[in-house]
Amino acid sequence: MKTLRRYLMRELLRAAALALFALVALFAFFDLLSQVDDLRPGGYGLPQAVAYVLLSLPSRAYEVMPIAALLGAVFALSQLAANSEFTIMRVSGMGTRALVFAVVRVGLVLVLATYAFGELVAPLAERRAQEVRAESRGQGVISSRLRSGVWVRDTVRGEDGAVDRWRFINVGVVRQDGTSEHWKIFEFDRDFRLRSIGTAAAGRFEPADGAPSWRLTDVVETRLPVVPAAQTAPADLRTEIVRSAERQWASALTPDILGVMLVQPERMAAVELVRYIAHLAENRQDTEPYEVALWNKVFYPLAILVMLLLALPFAYLQVRQGGMSLKIFAGVMLGVLFYMLNKLFAHLGVLHTWPPLAIAALPSLLVLAAALGALYWIERR
Repeated sequence: MKTLRRYLMRELLRAAALALFALVALFAFFDLLSQVDDLRPGGYGLPQAVAYVLLSLPSRAYEVMPIAALLGAVFALSQLAANSEFTIMRVSGMGTRALVFAVVRVGLVLVLATYAFGELVAPLAERRAQEVRAESRGQGVISSRLRSGVWVRDTVRGEDGAVDRWRFINVGVVRQDGTSEHWKIFEFDRDFRLRSIGTAAAGRFEPADGAPSWRLTDVVETRLPVVPAAQTAPADLRTEIVRSAERQWASALTPDILGVMLVQPERMAAVELVRYIAHLAENRQDTEPYEVALWNKVFYPLAILVMLLLALPFAYLQVRQGGMSLKIFAGVMLGVLFYMLNKLFAHLGVLHTWPPLAIAALPSLLVLAAALGALYWIERR
């Protein structure tokens, strides 16, 4: 029995690896074609486009891993059934429950590998891919959402923990090495009255005394006087302009927070998502898209187990002429359906403000119910 389980696990892993390679190669080809319109002589050329696509492959592999597991399992189990090996396994005492346990063992290996890959390799490669693309266009590393760069909000609190000031910060260029350019800082008091407007040519992240801090250069700050709301008489109030060649500027912002918008939330590491969600929550900003992405990071690798269970009933189907092709086609359609369900629930959940946990878990739970229903029908038959 142990030999049969090892043989089944080896075949499943081999088929899943083959399916993953095929899917990643297909997506890489389409990604490269999508970069053709952006090619420019002397800038973003073919070598940079190829580098961008290659660095994006880890994220693609993470995204298609459940589908690859489904296709590989459908192919491997169908092949075993076509060669009557699956029948021999059942005659040797491997019932449905034993097959489920064997498939789950394979799934756990793939789940752990996917978790590690999605947390350690894919986010770093994706960040570097965005840097290569932006730098080759002469843009530095900037937000892909706004032409003006990255916009963030920062909170300055007093000793009692209460909000003392609000800052709205725009950074035009953010680099991975901690440097940045084109700063604009709008500072408001706790009542949202504008107190100062500052600009800086460049900034470098240099923590001071263990606290986050930036060294800004060529700083120009325009300080505005506070005009009481009840004051109607003319007052001798003036703005003050302060220029500094360098200034140490304390802030809770870090290069990771500023650069977080370079990468789509679903392609970020869970640690980065947790930190950014905490920052948004502290500054009273919307956290739902990032919470959905965080719960997806938790549940998405577990979908591999669901896909393998969904593939198991294919081994019990009778194989006729063209049966293998039909099973593979059905597996592809199921994989596409699962991918579409994930995207659909993500958009509907944000639109209708569903709980992030429900948005991430519902697609897998629906497919799991279908897989268990099919296995129950096979067992009763």
